[in-house]
Amino acid sequence: MLKKILLTTVAVVVVVVAAVLILAATRPDTFKVERSASIKAPPEKVFALINDFPSWQSWSPWEGLDPNMKRTMSATTAGKGAVYEWDGNNDVGKGRMEIAESTPPSKVGIQLAFYRPFEAHNVAEFTLVPEGDATKVTWTMSGPMPYVSKLMGLFFDMDKMIGKDFEAGLAKMKSVAEK
Repeated sequence: MLKKILLTTVAVVVVVVAAVLILAATRPDTFKVERSASIKAPPEKVFALINDFPSWQSWSPWEGLDPNMKRTMSATTAGKGAVYEWDGNNDVGKGRMEIAESTPPSKVGIQLAFYRPFEAHNVAEFTLVPEGDATKVTWTMSGPMPYVSKLMGLFFDMDKMIGKDFEAGLAKMKSVAEK
């Protein structure tokens, strides 16, 4: 009787694990997180906050998470080719950003490389659209979803995890730009 219960339990566990693994395999191969905000400032003012890496310290949601974070920037800190590297605690990890596209005052495209706590290569994009006396800023991040990320995505919602940071960053950017 005990042997039958044990075998049934093992069989159920194997089926559940197999179902989770198969479900993960059916998830999309890419992800996209997007948030927008309306900022009462001209596009040129908002664009300058995004296109110049030293300005990120005034609005980035990750800047205050590690007061000892090491930052390195290329000689050119703004526009296409500007590079920002960071190395910090587990809250911010280690990574690199490079501005790959800079179209004043409407778009900034950034190549992202995360090295720690996990490796990932994504794209961030900021688009700015004038709306009367305000600017609609849309912050998007997209990238590949390898199998391990798909599996984790069954238990953690990337949109909610990253989206709240985007919302906080856009709120800080709004505060800085509207001064």
